[in-house]
Amino acid sequence: MKKLVYIFIFCALTLSTTEGHAQIYAKLNALYACVGVINPQVEFRLTPHSSFQTEIVYSPWQSIKGHPMHFGIFMNEYRYFFKEHNRGFYVGGNVGMMAFKMSKPYFLNGHFGLQNRYCRGYGFMLGAAIGYEYQFCQRWILDAFVGFSWMHSTYNGYSLNHEIDLYPNRPAWKEPPSPDPFNYSAEWMPNKIGLSIGYLIFKPKK
Repeated sequence: MKKLVYIFIFCALTLSTTEGHAQIYAKLNALYACVGVINPQVEFRLTPHSSFQTEIVYSPWQSIKGHPMHFGIFMNEYRYFFKEHNRGFYVGGNVGMMAFKMSKPYFLNGHFGLQNRYCRGYGFMLGAAIGYEYQFCQRWILDAFVGFSWMHSTYNGYSLNHEIDLYPNRPAWKEPPSPDPFNYSAEWMPNKIGLSIGYLIFKPKK
């Protein structure tokens, strides 16, 4: 997780020096904060109709009712605003990487739950987002957004008793001498949702 924080700080400092003319907003996802997940974001103006945002998502929860839910995500996103940067509707494209130890959530017959097993590994994602930003009180901003992505993960699977719970199928002539829990998966899933509140920390002189 420390590596994700260092990368986040590096990107923020690099962009703040190379884009000296840019407006810079520091934001926090209030929706995630309500459930104890940390999601700081820094958004930089690029052009009159575009911006760049870098962010991290960190869940400190080692267990929720016996289900691990510990993960970290580092994500960068390009945004295009139809009206003007940091005002109104926008669409975005994002890329991110993640590390996780968590039980996969599911929806079944209208009910939300967590699988009685967990996975530990890492992966990357490519996605798109749509959102709306509203400025108020000169330096404050609200950012409502939702995103969807293609995620590719490499992981090991375990039961809630921490025993190996995944044995990939292999042809008989390729079977390893000992059980191999390593696995891959690729799927489309939501990768972000929230309502962030931000403050303009840097506004260049005209």
